[in-house]
Amino acid sequence: MRSILEREARAVENIPVTDSYESAVSLIVEHVNRRGGKLITSGMGKAGQIAMNIATTFCSTGTPSVFLHPSEAQHGDLGIIQPDDLLLVISNSGKTREIVELIHLAGILVPGIPVIVITGDKDSPLAQNATVTLWTGGAAEVCPLGLTPTTSTTMMTVIGDVLVVATMKEIDFTKEEYAKRHHGGYLGHKSSGGDSSSAIKNKDYEIY
Repeated sequence: MRSILEREARAVENIPVTDSYESAVSLIVEHVNRRGGKLITSGMGKAGQIAMNIATTFCSTGTPSVFLHPSEAQHGDLGIIQPDDLLLVISNSGKTREIVELIHLAGILVPGIPVIVITGDKDSPLAQNATVTLWTGGAAEVCPLGLTPTTSTTMMTVIGDVLVVATMKEIDFTKEEYAKRHHGGYLGHKSSGGDSSSAIKNKDYEIY
């Protein structure tokens, strides 16, 4: 167990730190927080689950975002893309067919739409067609077969966290704004300062 933890920790520490992160955050802030567009995330399989998590985390921190399944996109869901939106797609190989096709189709629907790519291969087709590429560093999976997404998904998640936190700082996102978006549960209670007077009580409205 210690060996696995150390290998994953080293992989995270070795994620290349480049100006691409600043470029990615600038794109997100400009298109979403200033122009009123939205961040559309996408990925297949495990990468898709991470993309979905990134979208929901952005939503709760003041940057409207939505997950678009790349396969469903080809059956009509592509219509969610509008001018001023931008894409954040994830693929460890950078060759995932559905994602490559997605950015091609998105470019036809909204010419010039910016594309941020998180990938383990900086020379991949996705990276070559990205506006901004965030390279994970391509560390080997801790899986004994070298196949199961493990280390790669850890790095993707961390990169997503970096983008969210950097964007929050850029837009000066406050605890008060967080409380407006995350009303329920422990985090809702904590972000509102534990003030029960601001909470919605069942007695304040009728449930039909």
